[in-house]
Amino acid sequence: MPDALAAFIHEGRDGWLFLTAGSNNVIGQFSDTPLMKQRLADWRGLLIARSRRCESLGTTYQHLIVPEKLTVYDHLLQGLEIDQRLSPALRLRQSLIWHPLVRRSCLDLVTAFRQRCRDEDLYFRTDSHWSFAGRMVAYRALCQSLGAVPQEDLPERPFVVQQFQGDLGGQLEPPQSEPARFYDLQRDAVRHYASPIVEKREADGAINTLHVGAHVIYRNASPAADPRRLVLFGDSYAHFAPSMLTIMLAETFREVHFIWSTSIDWRYVERTMPDILVTQIAERFMFQVPDDGFDLDAYCAERFGAELGLGA
Repeated sequence: MPDALAAFIHEGRDGWLFLTAGSNNVIGQFSDTPLMKQRLADWRGLLIARSRRCESLGTTYQHLIVPEKLTVYDHLLQGLEIDQRLSPALRLRQSLIWHPLVRRSCLDLVTAFRQRCRDEDLYFRTDSHWSFAGRMVAYRALCQSLGAVPQEDLPERPFVVQQFQGDLGGQLEPPQSEPARFYDLQRDAVRHYASPIVEKREADGAINTLHVGAHVIYRNASPAADPRRLVLFGDSYAHFAPSMLTIMLAETFREVHFIWSTSIDWRYVERTMPDILVTQIAERFMFQVPDDGFDLDAYCAERFGAELGLGA
């Protein structure tokens, strides 16, 4: 196997691969240990604080946890047992039962995904990320929660079918791949802004190397677009590629800002005053609790300043 990541991959049934360990202690989060209890208590406090701050700003808040493949496809594990009831995402929502406002803000994708998981592949079998079908389930659920009309023609947009070697399949020997659909969903939305590091990495053909700090803004002049402005703090599950969750929302709302971060930059929020604030995070990343002290400008200056020739 090519590198140490291979030791953290479980080979399930029918070619399904699962990430089980690594820096985020994936499978260890499905436990009732004092550490996980404290993590979930910290998350509960964070979501309560976020909801209250958004309420004071007149902004609708929505937190979106992308369920781990282990949470959804536990029936496809082979010789590996987990207690799905200990899913961090599931337990966090249950802990918010006495906080109606916050509970409504924390979307339940676990139930939605488990209801659909036997009908279609909601994740790539060889990758840790969700498929287009999975994104559609989440997108529809988010639109419903926000009172927005989803673009139901997204599955009819142009696509190509390619053999895909996912981030897990590429670690096996021999590598494992699968046929996959990749959509071009951008039609009405226009990218109004891309931060200097996004533009540079795109020009260098290295956009796949960019993560935290990526920043783009889309605008949609279609008469059918929801008139609200939405700001999204998310990770690789949202992304800004024309096939991911960000563009799905940009095809739906008048204006969408995407910032790659699990922590909120409240100065940015207060400057843009969005109608809707969405935070998206992969369930396995819940092992770390954000402090919401993120400063996008300061981060980019420190992380990318030399690459961009700033201060030279």
